[in-house]
Amino acid sequence: MSKEIFVGNLDFEIRDEKLKELFSEFGEIEEANVILDKNDKRKSKGFGFVTFSDAEDAKKAVSEMNGKEVNGREITVNEAKEKEEKPRRSFSHHDNPMPKDDMYWTTKEFN
Repeated sequence: MSKEIFVGNLDFEIRDEKLKELFSEFGEIEEANVILDKNDKRKSKGFGFVTFSDAEDAKKAVSEMNGKEVNGREITVNEAKEKEEKPRRSFSHHDNPMPKDDMYWTTKEFN
């Protein structure tokens, strides 16, 4: 069963292939992805994910690589967690109208 790990505090020059190379000694890797800035695909966000074919290999990688220095940075390695779904924020007044009590000033006559 495959298992995904999170790798944080990566050097911004590290890309997918280098990430895969760093963790390949622990077992077969299905996928290694460094997360890139959505507005500038050339810039790393400094973290990524590695998916191992075997959960035991992933566990070993976490225990041996967490806190290890890579390219002058101490990386954080732990079990990946499902991303929490956050409710989308709406900035439209149609979705969140003001209560009528707060709108008295728009209809009040001034003498």
